[in-house]
Amino acid sequence: MEPVQDVIVIGGGIAGLTAAALLAHEGLSVTLLEAHHQLGGCAGTFRRGPFTFDVGATQVAGLEPGGSHARLFQHLDIQPPEAERLDPGCVVDLNDGSPPVHLWHDPQRWRQERCQQFPGSERFWQLCSWIHRQNWQFAAADPVLPMRTGWDLRRTLAALTPGNLACAPLSLLTVSDLLTLSGCAGDQRLRRFLDLQLRLYSQQPSDHTAALYGATVLQMCQAPLGLWHLHGSMQSLSDQLATALERDGGRVFLRHRALKLERDGDQSGWSVTVEAPGREQRCLQASEIICSLPPQCLPGLIPDREQMPDTYRKHLNSLKAPSGAIVFYGAVERHHLPDECPGHLQRDGHSPGSLFLSISTDGDGRAPAGQATVIASVFTSPEGWQDMDEKAYQQRKRELRDSIRQDVNAALKLPDDAWLHQELATPRGFAHWTGRPDGVVGGLGQSPDRFGPFGLASRPPIPQLWLCGDSIHPGEGTAGVSLSALMACRQLMAARDLTLTVAA
Repeated sequence: MEPVQDVIVIGGGIAGLTAAALLAHEGLSVTLLEAHHQLGGCAGTFRRGPFTFDVGATQVAGLEPGGSHARLFQHLDIQPPEAERLDPGCVVDLNDGSPPVHLWHDPQRWRQERCQQFPGSERFWQLCSWIHRQNWQFAAADPVLPMRTGWDLRRTLAALTPGNLACAPLSLLTVSDLLTLSGCAGDQRLRRFLDLQLRLYSQQPSDHTAALYGATVLQMCQAPLGLWHLHGSMQSLSDQLATALERDGGRVFLRHRALKLERDGDQSGWSVTVEAPGREQRCLQASEIICSLPPQCLPGLIPDREQMPDTYRKHLNSLKAPSGAIVFYGAVERHHLPDECPGHLQRDGHSPGSLFLSISTDGDGRAPAGQATVIASVFTSPEGWQDMDEKAYQQRKRELRDSIRQDVNAALKLPDDAWLHQELATPRGFAHWTGRPDGVVGGLGQSPDRFGPFGLASRPPIPQLWLCGDSIHPGEGTAGVSLSALMACRQLMAARDLTLTVAA
C-alpha cells in the first residue's frame, strides 16, 4: 500500500520540478509523476550519435544575481548549472538587405545599436524601459496574479509601488499601442523587428502582446538581466532540480502518466490513477496536487462533472494555444560556419516562416570538437497534424526539412553538402514527446486579456489543486514557469498555515 503523500506533482518539466523541489525542501512528502522516460519536458534533450540536441528551449533567463533561477537555486542550496552569458543575446536578420540587429548585453551599447537601426525610436524604448523597471520591482516582491483570495490580495498589495499604479492604465494596451503612444507607429521595420522578438517570448506579434509583458521581455538581453547558454545541454537545469528533490526525500516516478484525478469521498485529498510501465495501472494518494500540465488537460483528467464547476470546465475547453513548432535538428563541421557566427540568430522569412537558429559553441558538450549542432525552429499552427495519414505526413516532413535546410544554408552561408545529420520534428512529434495537446509549444499567448490579473489563476475553483506552468502568470520560458511554481507553492503552504520564504 502506497503511503499517502502530502503532494503529488504532475509533470516533470521545469515548472513541476521546481514546485516539487521547493515543497520537498520544506519537509513535505512529495511524489513527482512524469509520463516520459526523462525529465525536462520542453526543456529536455535527446541524443543522435555524438550529438546532443535541446528539444525546444535553447536559452535560459534568470541566472544572474537576483534572477528567478539564481534565487531558487540558492534557496535549494544547489549549484546553478555551468553557463555563459550570451552577448549578443540574439542577432536579428530582417532579411531586407540591411545590417542585422545585435541585442547587446551592455545597455549603452544596445542604445547605440537601436538608435542606428531604428532612428527616431528612442521614445518607444525609453517607455519600455520605464515600464520594465516598475515590473521588475513588482515581480521581485512575489505578488500573486490573478488574485482569488484575501491572502492573494494582501501579497499583491504589499508588492505594489507608485510606479505600478502609474502603469495600471497600460494594462489593457498592446506593444503596438506603445508604438503609437511614442510616435513610432509608422516605423514598419521596427514593427517587424518587434513582431519577430515577441513571437519568441509571448507567442504573439506586437499588436497582440500585452504592453506590460512585452516591455519587460524586450529588455531580457540587457544588464542587469541577461540570457544564458548552458554547458552540456538544457537537461542540466532539470538535473540540478531533480538532485535537490531527491536529496530532500522527494520521489520521482518516470514513465508514469496520470490518467484520472478523483477527490476522496471525505474530501480530505486526491486519488490519482496512473499508468505505470508495462501499462500497469496503480493508484496513488495525496492531500494536494500541483499540476504543471497545460490546463487544457484538466477536463480529461477530472471527468467527474461534480468535481469541477461547469463554467470552469467550459473555460478550459475553450482555451486555444496559438502555436506549434516545426524544428530542424542538424549538425555540421564547424569550419563551414561563418567566422562571427552568433549563438542565436533570428531570420525573417515567409515560407515556411521566420527562423530562430541556435548554434552550439565549441566545447559546450553538444558536439565533438570541430563540429556544431544547428537547431532551427519555425512557428506553425498546431492544428491538422494529428489526423494526417502517414504517407502524406512523411511527405510533408521531407518537404519542410528540405525547405528549412535551404533557409538555414542561406542564413549561415552553408553548402548543401555540409550536413552531418539532419531531421525534423513537427507538432505531431511534440505531442508524443511532451504529451501536450496537439503538440503545442509555449502557453496561451500573452495578450492583454490573458496577462497578469486577467490570466488563468494558479488557484482554480477546485480545493487542494494548484496550477503552474507556462499558461500561468508570469508566463513562458524557464524563468517564468519557475516563478509560477513558486507562486503555487506559496499558496499551498499558506493554506497549511505555513510560510515559504525565498530571499530576493
